[in-house]
Amino acid sequence: MKKVFFRALLTAALFSACSVCAASEEEVFALNRQRMVKEQIERRGITDKRVLDAMRKVKRHLFVPAHLHNAAYEDRPLPIGYGQTISQPYIVAYMTQAARIGQNDRILEIGTGSGYQAVVLAEIAKEVYTIEILQPLADSARLRLGEMGYKNIKVKPGDGYKGWREYAPFDAIIVTAAPSEIPEELASQLKIGGRMVVPIGSFYQELYLITRAESGFKKEALLPVVFVPMVRPSSIQPDAN
Repeated sequence: MKKVFFRALLTAALFSACSVCAASEEEVFALNRQRMVKEQIERRGITDKRVLDAMRKVKRHLFVPAHLHNAAYEDRPLPIGYGQTISQPYIVAYMTQAARIGQNDRILEIGTGSGYQAVVLAEIAKEVYTIEILQPLADSARLRLGEMGYKNIKVKPGDGYKGWREYAPFDAIIVTAAPSEIPEELASQLKIGGRMVVPIGSFYQELYLITRAESGFKKEALLPVVFVPMVRPSSIQPDAN
């Protein structure tokens, strides 16, 4: 009887200790997130309150491999497999602010990756449609976002150059991989007044804001960046991971 009692006490103590450890870890991540926004994002000129609130809320560590959780709130991109990366927090915030997203907007994202940018967008916009060319990443992102309870994000594997005409026109398009020139099909899926934030270039890349007007498109250079290339399905190797 004593053995059973002491075993029960030990089990309860271990469970309590594990719960405290888990809570402490989440508290550390939360503090790191607050520090990330203050030191990496606000200090560098991001002022949109909705963007800042989304960056404080979304748990970036859930979008990187477990062994990189402790690096999740550093100001750098991190690998997510298949030769792809999750963008550094500042760039995510910068692109989101540059797109001038409203709460009733419909957004297209090209390059889902692990889903981090899509979730930041979903915290601000009404609907987010995101395309990932790599099937395994699209599948894992869809599962992750479903488990997190996001009902306003649709994910599909496919060719980002083609966009998602079924749900066009879009208020904004964010491209998280670099084509060599502005993808015309994507630009055509913007509403009049719609904005596309896209890195353009090969060896040297520049982030651009493309705005659709009645008479054409306005192109504005924002800042130098480095993104993985935007590719078509025919250029993907089977052993890409």
